[in-house]
Amino acid sequence: MKLPRNLNGSSLADVLCRKWDYRLVHYQGSHIILDTQTPEHQRISIPNHNPLRIGTLNSILKTISAHKKVSKQDILDSL
Repeated sequence: MKLPRNLNGSSLADVLCRKWDYRLVHYQGSHIILDTQTPEHQRISIPNHNPLRIGTLNSILKTISAHKKVSKQDILDSL
């Protein structure tokens, strides 16, 4: 699995809202705050950077995949 190196934070947040049941809560400085209620409550913070650093992106994908019980590749395929 190769992570995209040109993905920005707002694009990732947009995909998570459209396809993974997250919703925009608010902006906190340069971060986008999203939350979901499925399967239970989770709130995540995504830096609105262009591009996202690889380690940051990997950490966000790891958190979401554990919460949604899917693979990181499933999330990447929806980008």
